[in-house]
Amino acid sequence: QVQLVESGGGLVQAGGSLRLSCAASGRTFSMYAMGWFRQAPGKEREFVSVISWSGGSTVYAESVKGRFTISRDNAKNTVYLQMNSLKPEDTAVYFCAARNSPMYSEKYYRIEEYAYWGQGTQVTVSS
Repeated sequence: QVQLVESGGGLVQAGGSLRLSCAASGRTFSMYAMGWFRQAPGKEREFVSVISWSGGSTVYAESVKGRFTISRDNAKNTVYLQMNSLKPEDTAVYFCAARNSPMYSEKYYRIEEYAYWGQGTQVTVSS
């Protein structure tokens, strides 16, 4: 079991930046590939980014590529999502998730790939 707690969300103007954090507790953090997803009102939860156990491999959704950066600090049991050049369409609840494997699969974008989820943190981008 692993418990995940997100933080760092808030209200920001378009063009601004936020850094989300996801703190993990429980089993060894480096055993898990970690993902970020988001869910806007009335929409399905969608993939944002994923990172392997070492941080050496990452994938981004096309909508955030070049603006968001995922990273992790295994010593601190934390994964981050640095979000720059934010747009109103980035407004959503952001969730971190852990996969029961050090590496993500080819279906990294599927919710079913992740066994553990945080409670989410709200990000609101005003125009």
